[in-house]
Amino acid sequence: MIKEVIVVEGRDDTVAIKRAVDADTIETGGSAINKSILKRIALAQERRGVIILTDPDHAGERIRKIVDQRVPGCKHAFIPEADATRKGDIGVENASPEAIRRALERVHTSFEGRESLISLDDLLEAGLSAHPDAAARRMTMGNILGIGYCNSKQFHKRLAMFQISREEFLAALTQLEEGGTGQ
Repeated sequence: MIKEVIVVEGRDDTVAIKRAVDADTIETGGSAINKSILKRIALAQERRGVIILTDPDHAGERIRKIVDQRVPGCKHAFIPEADATRKGDIGVENASPEAIRRALERVHTSFEGRESLISLDDLLEAGLSAHPDAAARRMTMGNILGIGYCNSKQFHKRLAMFQISREEFLAALTQLEEGGTGQ
């Protein structure tokens, strides 16, 4: 049984979570998340803690940001897009139980406003920004680090928000260079 309540987008996501682990969920009902749902999430955070596990797409990221801004201290789990895609459809409901368990094993807590331990120059040097393959490299690094995919500015922000250490960053970069995918 997972202690925290897992925030997902819909009923099909809840079904997928319950196939993978014994956990309670709160469904946002999609990106039109209302005050009532946010109050339930805040109460869950206060009593048990919350893990946000939304789809690895634009709508999922939007929901993640809304919940994270309104309910501080949430934990975050990310499923790589490749593990959440079936027949062109992206969503938690498409992930295997193993992919869901992997994501939940690599939960990160948000530390908003923290200074990054990794500089923008480090991102440039690692080919994660202003490089022909930067987007693909960020996707792989995001999978390895368990922080999801995003543009270079957001990637830098997530490194700070989740307090990814220089050692973790360099180990992930080594894995990337050796052809690892993090999946």
